[in-house]
Amino acid sequence: MSNQKPSDKKHADNTQEDEKFLDLALRPTNFNDYIGQDKVKRNLSILISAAGKRKDPLEHILIHGPSGLGKTTLAYIISRQMGSSLRITSGATLEKAGDLGSILTGLNEGDFLFIDEAHRLNKLVEETLYPAMENYKLDIIIGKGNSAKTLQIQLPKFTLIAATTKISLLSSPFRSRFGVNYKLDFYNQDDIEKILTRSAKLLNIRAEPEALKIIAAASRFTPRTANKLLKRARDYTQSENKEVLTANLASQTLDLLEIDHIGLEATDKKILSSIAKNFNGGPVGLKTIAALIAEDENTIEDVYEPYLMQIGFLARTTRGRVITQEGAKHIGIKLSSETQSTLI
Repeated sequence: MSNQKPSDKKHADNTQEDEKFLDLALRPTNFNDYIGQDKVKRNLSILISAAGKRKDPLEHILIHGPSGLGKTTLAYIISRQMGSSLRITSGATLEKAGDLGSILTGLNEGDFLFIDEAHRLNKLVEETLYPAMENYKLDIIIGKGNSAKTLQIQLPKFTLIAATTKISLLSSPFRSRFGVNYKLDFYNQDDIEKILTRSAKLLNIRAEPEALKIIAAASRFTPRTANKLLKRARDYTQSENKEVLTANLASQTLDLLEIDHIGLEATDKKILSSIAKNFNGGPVGLKTIAALIAEDENTIEDVYEPYLMQIGFLARTTRGRVITQEGAKHIGIKLSSETQSTLI
């Protein structure tokens, strides 16, 4: 039985609602406000302009890249630029073909369907999408066995926008049905600072430029993380009865969150130290690391590894994960000279 008081639950619910409201408030609504990913924006602008002149729906769009880089935001902007509605779902929630069918039949001409985590689509659901994407038709099987019949429903012309963090898990037939494919890359420090400057203005936060630099450096090159840290720094500033977010307050916020100056969290350091201490730098398999630090394999692979590899602290080899010399140095571990000569 839960010991949580009704008042505590209400406070938690209100906090979550506030966070959702703030996230929506910070979300860009056009390409001008969407900072970074310039090549993707340029290509999308051309695609949207050409489709508008032809008065045709956009081709189906596949967007892939690490979490928190703005895939969902791009879907919102694309539909807004086309003046159409956007229906959002995720691969994990579409368990049966009927779940997809109910969504597709509810779309109007020119609408957009956004499927997040597309790599988690059920195989049967994915196959149901093929005729819908190609011919705007939905095949429904009625009955079972010899008496089964196929009913074909004409769908309105719609555009599917699929997002995934693991494009390699998408089947080749599925990938081939997208007209365009865009990859989002990690952001650079300057772009993250611009995003934080915009967010601070929208949240009415008075912040020193140096404070935003500190937060940007710890954001893991990811806008979602940057905005999350900015909100926590705002909270800490207010709790200290200060009116301006200073560099000192930003650093203190990171200390409280146990995040270092380049964004490494406790789990990041556990991953690195387990490889360095227990396996003399590696290589070591993902399952072994997960068991050693009591963390889910998918979480390590999707959340922590991309950033550790991006900053050059971790490398994947055919034999397993290896900590680099820079990674070992950052966590204060000195590897043997023999080990160092074999590391990447």
